[in-house]
Amino acid sequence: MEQLIIQLISGAVGGNVAGGVMKNLSLGTLGNSIAGIVGGGLGGQILNAVTGASAGGGLDIASILTQVAGGGVGGAGALAIVGVIKNMMAK
Repeated sequence: MEQLIIQLISGAVGGNVAGGVMKNLSLGTLGNSIAGIVGGGLGGQILNAVTGASAGGGLDIASILTQVAGGGVGGAGALAIVGVIKNMMAK
């Protein structure tokens, strides 16, 4: 459960950072956060599956950094995808 919380928070942060960097894809703070949370959860779960991380294991520093990286990258990626789709629909 702790891993998922870390992924979701990291995703929200990643989504907002990506929205700040890529102004043309930004969905606003709430939109960036929601896209980031969804992407962070998915990205973290995919990273866990690829690396074989155990959901039942304890949280050591390497595990926490893995969850933060997976969540942050997943959140940023989800924001970019949603932002591109939103921009395409606006045309």
